[in-house]
Amino acid sequence: MKKTNAMRILDGLKIPYETLSYDDDGEHELSRGAASNTAAKLGIEVSACFKTIVMRSESKQIFVFCQSADNEINLKKARNACGAKEINPVKPEELLALTGYIRGGCSPLGMRKKYPTYIDESALLHDYIYVSAGVRGEQIKIAPADLVKATDAVTLDLVLE
Repeated sequence: MKKTNAMRILDGLKIPYETLSYDDDGEHELSRGAASNTAAKLGIEVSACFKTIVMRSESKQIFVFCQSADNEINLKKARNACGAKEINPVKPEELLALTGYIRGGCSPLGMRKKYPTYIDESALLHDYIYVSAGVRGEQIKIAPADLVKATDAVTLDLVLE
C-alpha cells in the first residue's frame, strides 16, 4: 500500500497506527450516511468512526472538525470554539485546493496547510478511533490522544443535541 501524507506524518512523529481498507462504493455524502457506511464495512462501532469536516468562517478562515459518524456537528458550538460569527462547510469542489484531499478521503492529518483542528470529546471515550487515511477506501486506526497530538487539536463537545 502506498503511504499517504497522513501516514507519513504519523511515521515522522513515531505515532503508532494501523490502516484498514474497505470497498469504496463512491457514496461520500455525509447526509447520506457515508461515515456510518464506512463503519459498517469495517465492522467497527459507528461512534469510533470519525468524519473530517472542513469549514470556513465569515472571515474566510478555515477550520477542521472531527465528529463521530453517529453524530452531527452543532454549528453554534463550532462557531463558539473558533470565535466565528458564522461558519459553514466548504464546498466539495473547494476541498482539494484547500486540503489536498477529496470528499470521502479527507484526513485531519497532512493537509496542505495546518488549520485549527477540533475533535469531538467523545473520541476520548474510545481506545482507538478511525479517521480517513487521506484516500477513499483507507482508514487509520489511532489512539485518540495520538490524533490530538499529531493535529494539535482541541477536544470539546461538538455534538448536535
